[in-house]
Amino acid sequence: MVTRILPAVGDADAARSVSALLSQLPDTEPVQPVGDSTLLLDTLAALAGESVGDLPEVVLVHERIGPVPALELIREVALRFPAVGVILISADAGPGLYSAAMDSGARGLVGLPLSYDELSARVSAAAQWAVGVRRHLGSGGDVFSGPGGTAVTVSGAKGGVGATLLSVQLALAARASGRSVALVDMDLQAGDVASYLDVQFRRSIADLASIADISPRVLQDALFSHPTGLALLLAPGEGERGEEVDERAARQIISALRSRYEVVIVDCGTQMNGANAAAVEMADTALLVTTPDVVAVRAAKRMIRLWDRLQIRKAEETLAVVNRHTRNTEIQPPLIQRIVGTPVARGAIPAGFKELQAAVDSGRVQDLDSRGSVRQAMWALAGELGLVDAARTQQGKGGRYGDRGSIGLRRRRGGGGRHDNDTTEPSGRTG
Repeated sequence: MVTRILPAVGDADAARSVSALLSQLPDTEPVQPVGDSTLLLDTLAALAGESVGDLPEVVLVHERIGPVPALELIREVALRFPAVGVILISADAGPGLYSAAMDSGARGLVGLPLSYDELSARVSAAAQWAVGVRRHLGSGGDVFSGPGGTAVTVSGAKGGVGATLLSVQLALAARASGRSVALVDMDLQAGDVASYLDVQFRRSIADLASIADISPRVLQDALFSHPTGLALLLAPGEGERGEEVDERAARQIISALRSRYEVVIVDCGTQMNGANAAAVEMADTALLVTTPDVVAVRAAKRMIRLWDRLQIRKAEETLAVVNRHTRNTEIQPPLIQRIVGTPVARGAIPAGFKELQAAVDSGRVQDLDSRGSVRQAMWALAGELGLVDAARTQQGKGGRYGDRGSIGLRRRRGGGGRHDNDTTEPSGRTG
């Protein structure tokens, strides 16, 4: 059997050295090295999209890979591509790093400078393990073997623009299409997903923050199974606990969810921190919600510039969504696109607080009238994003949902509004 090996090495000289030694190993087929973590995940996802058999048996991760640190990258590869054996290459071959690498999901550790005998032994062992896993995957139809579910983040340009309501409706639309859906509230200090869906809960995303290895059972214990069929991972009831969820935890949690659900919707709120910045960076599609007013559009422009400065996400990889749109407003979607510098979703969401008030005030936004213009527009956006299967999605009792096709903005893998969608301040419940 020929073993396919994909090296991930950030340093050009180190990449040449690794490739030269790999070329000497018998019965191996080294692939051109990739230079960063994003490109590695992109490459694996593209290969897995064809079939699990197209994945390399072995991935080598060099300690100087970036921008995602090597151990976090190994953890994500192990979660999303369980049929790949990962080996860490590091100058530190001590027991401490070896234990940490194994905990992250690596199948071996090779010390620097590279030794032919050691590399050959580790590659052989990892390849045999990968073959065994693929044999198991091939015999079990319930075992996930794809590249991972689609992750969509929803961020608000400022508070109150409707990001939480949109997150919930996108998740409901995808679920109505028959897909398995996880909805994550990563507005860590002020999350409102539980309030909008009338949920009383004990466990939250903070309970997963300190867990080094999120097993399926641990993940399931933290999720709330909603009557709509959504799996909810909620923000902590005590806002200060949100500080426990850092960038590392966010990456691990989202990777674990993507390995078990076809669609993962993440409400990122409006305040940027390490956790939701990691979510936006990882997402296949990142939405930025704004309203057609000067203050919100300026806030959207600031957010896009912030993401660009911090190298979280490029403007062209973000999709702006215009909420509470009216025909007579001076600020229309084409102008927002020019100001903010991102593509804008084809379908703007109309203003309609009267349509929403009863469902929002009762905390049951899942009961929005399927004939209402706001719900229809949000579900149409789900179609634009490719989150629904038009053949299976029913829009209430009305009729079959019309698929509008994918927007083609998905990235190659590599506080929600407190008064969502209101045009005037409601007199009752507001959050």
